[in-house]
Amino acid sequence: MNDLKKLELKIAACKIRMGAITGVYHAKSGHPGGSLSAADIYTYLYFNEMNIDPKNPKMEDRDRFVLSKGHCCPGLYATLALKGYFSMDEMKSLRHIGAMLQGHPDMKGTPGIDMSSGSLGQGISAACGMAKAAKMDGKSYRVYTLLGDGECEEGQVWEAAMFAGFNKLDNLCVVVDNNGLQIDGPIAQVCNPEPLDEKFAAFGFEVIKVNGHDFDELDNAFAKARSTKSKPTAIIAKTVKGKDVSFMENQVGWHGSAPNAEQYEVAMNELNSILSGLEGK
Repeated sequence: MNDLKKLELKIAACKIRMGAITGVYHAKSGHPGGSLSAADIYTYLYFNEMNIDPKNPKMEDRDRFVLSKGHCCPGLYATLALKGYFSMDEMKSLRHIGAMLQGHPDMKGTPGIDMSSGSLGQGISAACGMAKAAKMDGKSYRVYTLLGDGECEEGQVWEAAMFAGFNKLDNLCVVVDNNGLQIDGPIAQVCNPEPLDEKFAAFGFEVIKVNGHDFDELDNAFAKARSTKSKPTAIIAKTVKGKDVSFMENQVGWHGSAPNAEQYEVAMNELNSILSGLEGK
């Protein structure tokens, strides 16, 4: 990946983080930590990887994305807004009664959402169904799904993985946001799902481990996923929960908390500083 493209993606990721923080702040609730850890993954998928058209959200041959960890939708919503599915101003009404953007993705009410999600473990199952349907219909679209590492404690995740491996769904790419924290604490102390790589491999996946904040590594991983035949791919992306907001990084308390006015100002100042540095290059 050339330097100009990487710079464009870094700028987009920073704007997505700003959008996510803005949404959670105005909602006075939501999930900033996992939205920030996944921002670079959202960015790569929507601005470099997937075949999509914001002007035609239901395009038949579009690639599909399922946010299995549906509570981290502030980051996805900000991504969709930046991509042009709707105005970024919508982020200020996040979780408000009657607003388009609710606390979990709603495929009926939000342009660009391919599957309603929220109950952990179910999103990957829906993604498997989409990938299987594409195979049965002879379609070429690909299906991507993003899981949390804490979510991988759900048994349904592994039932879906068994299905994907058995059916050789090489049009399916599972990404795990491996930030090491869940609502109750470090995954290693709650109900450790590791080794994730060995488990996905045991179910017949091609497994790739990456730094989830490195666009070169993400670029190589998704290219390998596209070229892999006769098996699904799992990308285990090591990330930092609360990435790029100093007081949120690696702090489990920011899994599902909203910043107050002072914290919001600090967070936005830090992100604006990063953005200014990137745009000045």
